[in-house]
Amino acid sequence: MAKQPKKVNISGKKKIPGTRKIVNDLLPSFSRQLSAMLSAGLPIVTSLETLREQTDHASFKAVLGGIQGSIENGSSFSESIMRYPGIFDSLYINMVRSGEQAGQLAETTARLATFLESSARLKRKVKSAMMYPVIVLCLAFAIAILLIVFVVPKFGEMFQDFGAKLPGPTQFLLDLSSVLQSYGIFILAGAIVAIVMFNKWKATEAGAYKVDAFILKAPVFGMITQKVAAARFARTFAELMASGVPILNALDIVSGATGNRVAGRVILDAKEVVEKGEPLSVAMIKQTVFPMMLVRMLQAGEKTGRIEDMLNSIADFYEDEVETTLDGLTSLLEPLLMVFLGLIIGSIVVAMFLPIFKLGEVVSG
Repeated sequence: MAKQPKKVNISGKKKIPGTRKIVNDLLPSFSRQLSAMLSAGLPIVTSLETLREQTDHASFKAVLGGIQGSIENGSSFSESIMRYPGIFDSLYINMVRSGEQAGQLAETTARLATFLESSARLKRKVKSAMMYPVIVLCLAFAIAILLIVFVVPKFGEMFQDFGAKLPGPTQFLLDLSSVLQSYGIFILAGAIVAIVMFNKWKATEAGAYKVDAFILKAPVFGMITQKVAAARFARTFAELMASGVPILNALDIVSGATGNRVAGRVILDAKEVVEKGEPLSVAMIKQTVFPMMLVRMLQAGEKTGRIEDMLNSIADFYEDEVETTLDGLTSLLEPLLMVFLGLIIGSIVVAMFLPIFKLGEVVSG
């Protein structure tokens, strides 16, 4: 007998367990399936009930039940999903609201599904590309620490019988091993405190802005971040415009969807210019965060009345650029990181065996 999922009582004001999994894994497919059911003529309550019954995720099942109950009590779909801002962000809510007003909810949820799938694919690509070097660096660091703390002292005891001055690299490792053994716990505690303090500072608006500014200026990763921000801006703004969201509201939403606060600040500055009656391309012409190609395509879209098509094209272009860059970077980093790992471990091993290689000189010295 199949195991029944655990029931979860969720209100819109409480933090929902498993939110990240819902947003990253379940929401795109939910949007796609909801669009298909609405296009087939099923009422939204029936569609939600069907989707709720087929999901195995307890939290998402409870969320869908809450949305269904809210609609049955007279609320609209957009009003109902507003109770769960951790899952349905302002982009989703505004597009759904515009789709309801235009009588095109099925088409809107289809566009949302495509947008979410594209965003999730790009996010997975960036995450997987960054994960490999981080894992290798952590592995190199862990192996080096283990060797220095547990293996090097054994050699140190053996070298004490030589009664001679050891080579510089060997003596340095022995001194480092002694320091780590004596003060390692304090160094570890200090590192943990530093990381916690950094994360708290990064959680502030000023700290997060400075970190994002630093990332934009970093070699290689700054270029990737710029292209990711451009792709997210173009894709999100195109979807909002296609859904009929007013441009000023769309710019507010897009400013938080780029993944970089510096880029978000540029968009909010551009919004102030647009409020005065200037085209968006004019408002963005002097900024240095987004590539000028994006601004030129936006300008062309404004002149031809095909802003959504132009922005979707540029989003496709930059997403392909990011994937190509990440593939090339990963291919380049793999051998470099292996060489780095070999150098770290090899240097420790050579430094330890150096006195043995010069055994005659050390003993007679």
